[in-house]
Amino acid sequence: MRWSTLGALIGALPGLLLGGCSAVGVVNALAPRDTWHMLSDQDYGTKDQRLDVYLPTTACTKPRAIVVFFYGGSWKSGSRSDYLFVGEALASRGYVVVIPDYRTYPQVRFPEFADDAAEAVHWARHHAAGLGADPGALYLMGHSAGAQIAALLATDARYLARQGMAKTALAGVVGLSGPYDFLPLVDPVLKEVFPEPLREASQPIHLVQGDEPPMLLLSGQRDALVDPGNTSRFAAVLRARGDTVQVRYYERPSHAMMVGALAAPLRRLAPVLDDVDAFMRRTSQERRSSSRLMSADVRPMLQPTC
Repeated sequence: MRWSTLGALIGALPGLLLGGCSAVGVVNALAPRDTWHMLSDQDYGTKDQRLDVYLPTTACTKPRAIVVFFYGGSWKSGSRSDYLFVGEALASRGYVVVIPDYRTYPQVRFPEFADDAAEAVHWARHHAAGLGADPGALYLMGHSAGAQIAALLATDARYLARQGMAKTALAGVVGLSGPYDFLPLVDPVLKEVFPEPLREASQPIHLVQGDEPPMLLLSGQRDALVDPGNTSRFAAVLRARGDTVQVRYYERPSHAMMVGALAAPLRRLAPVLDDVDAFMRRTSQERRSSSRLMSADVRPMLQPTC
């Protein structure tokens, strides 16, 4: 792609990605079509929740890792159909990708969207083998509000426990520009999203127990929507509790462009996809060779993903 075209997309996407406007259609339209095929509109819950699955087209005789991606939207908006470019990006690296819709405000308030997310994770683990993936190589990934949701499932064991799962079922978590420590609230709508008696329980930074899965936390230095300090503070607490966490800050991407950089036309903006892929491959290898993580609840990957 010519740099002039790339520059135009970069200039347009930050606001449009957040607003759900036509730039999403542009990056989705430019996404390669030969790297994946989709199982669309899968029912994963008891409240008409739906998800899409992106399956790599490359041949593979090994079990693949499976990634559940939660999009952002300030817990108020979003649609899985807008994130085809994310499904394509991860499928192009050999991952099975699950992108669920979850209920948002005003239909629900915290913690119901986190419960939806846990149901989607349970669905992914239960169906992994049938999708050519290893249920012991299950990753969570999210951007913005979706990163907060992924971090909640990895820190507060109650969400997965309600699905008959333990946090040890997670091979790792990737957070892009996540709000992990965002109190006190100022926005009046967010005060409705997070009822006052439950706000402390919405902060992943306060829920770290020291038994969290490995995490990769990525943030843009120019993020004007979610303070990058959320990432540094959360990472510091994880390390203090003995958890494994890797942090990387990128100079160029704004808040929206942290996820936008996964799109095929924009990958030269920042090596987000390369870093996510490297993290998942490394932790999959470590998980396979670490006997202390073997249990009745976790089956390690037999071979690395293709």
